[in-house]
Amino acid sequence: MKFQKITTLLFVLTLTSCSNNSILVNGLEAVNQSIKTQYAPDKRVAIYDINFDTKDQKIIAYGVTDSKEGYQKLLDSLQSLEVDFINKIRVLPDTVVGTKMFAVAKNSVINIRSAPKHSAELGTQGLLGMSLKILDKKGDFYQIQTPDNYISWVDKGGITKMTKEELASWNAAKKIIFTKNFGYVYTDNNDKSNIISDITLGGILQYVSEDANFYEVSYPDKRKGFVKKSNALIYKNWLQNLHPTPDNVEQIARKMNGFPYLWGGTSAKGVDCSGFTKMVYLLNGFVIPRDASQQINAGKTVDSDLDFSDLQKGDLLFFGTKATSEKKQKVVHVGIWLGNDKMEFIHASGNVHLSSMDETQPNYDAFNKNRYLGSKRYLGVQDKNIIDLKEKLDL
Repeated sequence: MKFQKITTLLFVLTLTSCSNNSILVNGLEAVNQSIKTQYAPDKRVAIYDINFDTKDQKIIAYGVTDSKEGYQKLLDSLQSLEVDFINKIRVLPDTVVGTKMFAVAKNSVINIRSAPKHSAELGTQGLLGMSLKILDKKGDFYQIQTPDNYISWVDKGGITKMTKEELASWNAAKKIIFTKNFGYVYTDNNDKSNIISDITLGGILQYVSEDANFYEVSYPDKRKGFVKKSNALIYKNWLQNLHPTPDNVEQIARKMNGFPYLWGGTSAKGVDCSGFTKMVYLLNGFVIPRDASQQINAGKTVDSDLDFSDLQKGDLLFFGTKATSEKKQKVVHVGIWLGNDKMEFIHASGNVHLSSMDETQPNYDAFNKNRYLGSKRYLGVQDKNIIDLKEKLDL
């Protein structure tokens, strides 16, 4: 209804102000913003950066989007309004990327940044073997989308580009997953041989063969190496045998106790608060949203009274600034409830550690208790934003 009102208003403008392109552009921007709100409300997971300008009495539409639906909606709107314009809009991915529109992370951890430069803010990370979608290219950087739909930039040295068919082959191949916090891939089947690379918790490589003590593995770029069997499992077996219970969430969370805090980190080399919760759930077989402000929009709301009585182990606790009549609620931190008699939760702040909501405990966290916003339950909840990896075993 809102979109129809805007287009009706714009049509009136075209009838009364055809000689005034600046007024028409203002009307087009209103339509454009409505489409953006519908198809790309969160710029972290969708691209819609389209603008209008005039040159030599011509209206020019320019920019980029990865939403084919949003792009088509814009074209349909312009056509219905009989707007004559020059189309310079790129729909990603396009010919700039080429035929290899997919990639797989080939380093133990890849740093994915907010802009195509090494000095840009770290937005998130990817683990060895992670499948990626390539959207754009600038210099030595590729704009990629991770399995949680997060969009950022990675340098070419961290990935192996693939066609759709090559990615399908990678996904279908037998693999191993690294289950220790840190380790190495060796050139031969003994740990005295040279090191090919490091590998961290959750890293994935293709299975080639095995002997009593080692898996022979293959990287996305076809390098071969060996991983200790005591440090890894066959991926399919690992996933099928996962039981994402509250106790298992706690077990994985405690395994990461002491990990250093790193803004944008989602790996054993460092985590931020939501990167920590993301890793814990990944190692329980789920891909969840990247940021705390996205994670709060998934799952089932629990503990509506904010007294911790309705929580179970594994629930996510969110912290920040409560909504007022002037401002929306702002989520800035997240942790995982452990539900023991000490009212403890585990979170990444400074490093990964346990804190308590009980003021009688030595690790009482008054700061976070005072900014507690509520909790969400992920376990046992069907939600389009919580991806169960077991459902992707046939990829």
